[in-house]
Amino acid sequence: MQYGRLKKNGDFTKLFKKGSRVYSPSLTFIYLPVSGRDKITRMGVALSKKHGKAVKRNRLKRQIRAAFSNNFALLPGVYDIVIMPKVADEYIYKDIERGVVSCIKRMKK
Repeated sequence: MQYGRLKKNGDFTKLFKKGSRVYSPSLTFIYLPVSGRDKITRMGVALSKKHGKAVKRNRLKRQIRAAFSNNFALLPGVYDIVIMPKVADEYIYKDIERGVVSCIKRMKK
């Protein structure tokens, strides 16, 4: 199974206003259950310039997408999700993946 991508500003705004939040030491998940005819999980990444220059931000986004893709099957249902990393000096893939798994487990509760 594949997941879709959140791309429209309206989708992000809706999640920031109405979504539930789950935290891990390295990430924040904002999620809403999907209702309606589109029954596909969609994910987007939100970063600011505080995370570094463009090369560093793009690398971080790739790492987050890879970690989410590898653990996508653990999701308990169909959601729209925005993932926001916390600012750090160095971003290690294992920490990001651990944060993704932790947030997905907390979503089940």
